[in-house]
Amino acid sequence: MTEPGPDRVGAVTAAVARRVRELRAARGWSFDELAGRSGVSKGMLVQIEGVRTNPSIGTLCRVADAFGVNIGHLLEPAEERAVKISSAGEAPVLWQGEHGGTARLLSGLGEPDLVELWDWRLIPGEAHRSLDHPRGTREVLHILDGTVIVRVDGQDHQVRAGETIEIHADREHGYRNDGDAPARLMMVVVTPSGEWDRRTRSRRPRQE
Repeated sequence: MTEPGPDRVGAVTAAVARRVRELRAARGWSFDELAGRSGVSKGMLVQIEGVRTNPSIGTLCRVADAFGVNIGHLLEPAEERAVKISSAGEAPVLWQGEHGGTARLLSGLGEPDLVELWDWRLIPGEAHRSLDHPRGTREVLHILDGTVIVRVDGQDHQVRAGETIEIHADREHGYRNDGDAPARLMMVVVTPSGEWDRRTRSRRPRQE
């Protein structure tokens, strides 16, 4: 599998910076307002818009939730296309494990709810912990290879190749590979539309 080079990572970072800046300006939000809504520090937001950092998948999730868009919307402006075909190699790698595992965002849809399609690869010993998503978010994981431990609300669930697990993702959860072989899974994330304010745990229709 080809790993993303510096040019690709830089292009993704620049795209996120541009899109966050546009979305924040369109809403008239200050850095403090976006920080409050997203739970991401003002300093980190300044660095993101200044193209001075490569934000983590958790940070991208929080910022996207605050705006009421999916992560794919942060990477490139939404385009009206009747058909769109893209290769896995073009999909941005938004998480990399310490042993070479990856999470690629293959696609993201924005209407009526936010839907994301992910390709995850976990090398033995790797784990990803995810904080709660907005209320009502669901995840469906289908294991293609290996075995994945899915942890939800402090309880572990062992899911083997060929099995599918559905979880409520509006609570702390995570995935890890405790086995001896690499694991691969496809994940669909569905989040109700609307801007999410972490200060009040409330949602309102998003602004275009």
